[in-house]
Amino acid sequence: MTGMILFWRNGPMAVNDANKMTVPPVLGVPSKGRLMDTTTELLRKAGLELVRTGHSRGYRGVLRGLDAAPELEVAFLSASEIARHLQEGRIAAGITGEDLLRETIPEVDAVAKTRLPLGFGHADVVVAVPECWLDVARMADLEEVAAEYHARHGRLMRVATKYLRLTRHFFTEHGVTAFRTVRSAGATEGAPAAGLAELIVDITSTGSTLRANHLKVLDDGVILRSEATLALRNDAAEHVVMTELAERLATVL
Repeated sequence: MTGMILFWRNGPMAVNDANKMTVPPVLGVPSKGRLMDTTTELLRKAGLELVRTGHSRGYRGVLRGLDAAPELEVAFLSASEIARHLQEGRIAAGITGEDLLRETIPEVDAVAKTRLPLGFGHADVVVAVPECWLDVARMADLEEVAAEYHARHGRLMRVATKYLRLTRHFFTEHGVTAFRTVRSAGATEGAPAAGLAELIVDITSTGSTLRANHLKVLDDGVILRSEATLALRNDAAEHVVMTELAERLATVL
């Protein structure tokens, strides 16, 4: 790749003459939990060291071991914050779930076309209905139920979810229009039993929590098969630091 090399406070950063990097050279990584632990281990396998700076529970750090930069600045964020910071241009790259990227960023390819699946954090975003809905197995059945519900009760069938954008798009795509989304503030799977919604859209890895709450996934109700993903903003993806990061991770996947 041709271009100038600028020296930032955290090391060199390539800038293409025709397409300058317009975002801070910062990598967003999960701040806690299994996602953080697995990310740290994956980076270690790629010969990279993730180090917190300042307080041990602080939210800033550096990534060491890249040839293109002695230290790449790191921001420890929640998975949802990483997606939002990518959208807003506060970070150049981030590791988060594909589900959150697609939910947070309407046209995700226009912001972060380069996305590398990392092989962990697998989970599906699904449409789940009460098990007692014996005649409802597919989205086409749900369309009929939604119309009948509206005619009988005079109001739209409620879908509890944290995935408002993905839900609306998927339902509309399948011709289901007589519904309204209800933002889930807690355990989504408990919404039907609590009378807060008639069905849900939620993320699941094994389906055990859904079954425990007497819910079933529709046969064609998988909206998205998600996993942890390295996403690079389009205005940073071709620069040497981010390119090397993606290549180093790809070698160990």
